[in-house]
Amino acid sequence: MFTTAISKQEGIIPEKFNLHQNYPNPFNPATNIKFDIPKASYVKLTIYNILGKEITTLVNEKLNIGSYEVNWNGMDYPSGVYFYKMVADDYVNVKKMVLLK
Repeated sequence: MFTTAISKQEGIIPEKFNLHQNYPNPFNPATNIKFDIPKASYVKLTIYNILGKEITTLVNEKLNIGSYEVNWNGMDYPSGVYFYKMVADDYVNVKKMVLLK
């Protein structure tokens, strides 16, 4: 299992919550996921497989205002379609990504 590091992009103050499309996509074996937080909020970012089963949680903590990026390494998972979901305050968004090995 790999440790997930959250990096904050300095000097950026977002105006709204936003979950960006991961890049690269498709990916092998790692991808980056960016998201924006316009106010201090409890943030949960979770990865699901195609069947909707939660496979890992990348972020599960209170974060300050800013733009953040996390890296997910799918080396231990099979090729296929995955979903990532961000929940922060009243904001919920889900995006699709593809792991190709």
